[in-house]
Amino acid sequence: MPPVAYTVAFLVPASLVAGLLLGGPWAWATLIFVFVLTPGLDAALGRDERNAGAAEEAARLANPWFDVVLRAWVPIHLGLLVWAAWAVSLGGRPLLDTVGLTVSTGVMTAAGINVAHELMHRKARRDRALAEVLMTLATYPHFCVEHVLGHHRNVATPEDAASARLGESVYGFVPRSIVGGVRSAWRLERHRATERGEAGTLRDRRVRYALDVALLHVGAFALGGGAALAFVAAQGLVAVVHLEIINYVEHYGLQRERLPSGRYERVQPRHSWNSAHRLTGLYLFGLPRHADHHFLASRPYAVLRHHPGAPQLPAGYATMLLLTLAPPLWRRAMDPRVRALGGEQVADRAPGAVMHEA
Repeated sequence: MPPVAYTVAFLVPASLVAGLLLGGPWAWATLIFVFVLTPGLDAALGRDERNAGAAEEAARLANPWFDVVLRAWVPIHLGLLVWAAWAVSLGGRPLLDTVGLTVSTGVMTAAGINVAHELMHRKARRDRALAEVLMTLATYPHFCVEHVLGHHRNVATPEDAASARLGESVYGFVPRSIVGGVRSAWRLERHRATERGEAGTLRDRRVRYALDVALLHVGAFALGGGAALAFVAAQGLVAVVHLEIINYVEHYGLQRERLPSGRYERVQPRHSWNSAHRLTGLYLFGLPRHADHHFLASRPYAVLRHHPGAPQLPAGYATMLLLTLAPPLWRRAMDPRVRALGGEQVADRAPGAVMHEA
């Protein structure tokens, strides 16, 4: 796909602009676009299973516009969040409109987390800084530590809070993943900062991230008082829950084998659920090609590959997120697929137990 194809991602913030300008039912436009229109569009536009050849990959990697499109999200997102917080703080809107704007902004921030996810894997310091900004807007900057250093190392094992167990409902998973992710990030950064002699300094991300979050909320209060502060906090919560439900979908029931040495086998494409649906692949900057992302995390979104042998989701991300909200329907769709891969994990498998490959 050319870089311009990925600008479809900006339909998400554009729908929020419509909500801010038009109000009324339009306040819910982002939520409706993502979770009502997208499932149908995903089905209608079909799947994209094509992989670029070596020459095309090299051309994409040399094309700066892929990065321009990605980085452009940051100022747009920041500007819209300020606008939305200010608009809500003015009051005078019906409660239903305010709730709609809050949820819609949270959905946009969840999409921003996806951009941050791409940037935090980059080597360039400026890209990692931009990822930190976006994660701070969700009040979730520790994800930059836990995702890169924790989740990618421990995915599909009992040590990873963000890997859902077979039979586990999304309602049990989300709080477990949130708490486990915070604890893991703290441990990882404490070890890193202590080892490098940076503990307690601004290079210690436990310190810097706390200051980032404080600055966000103080800034929100200065902008529009308690109403703006509550709005920023609430939209961040919507985004975090959205993120954790995506985590639930991406690795549900999949397991890596523990080797005789006590280590786990290397992460393979079979340890992530993949999706080749064209539309969500574009506006999530390749995230649904998740099997390749975990197989080689340094691969930029423009050259992520489809692995036909990886476990395949039956529908696009938006549809699957909705399905998680009804656990019996989710299990009916997904548990047979996990078992068909050889999964033997059970719902109450205790952390630390030996697991078998799925």
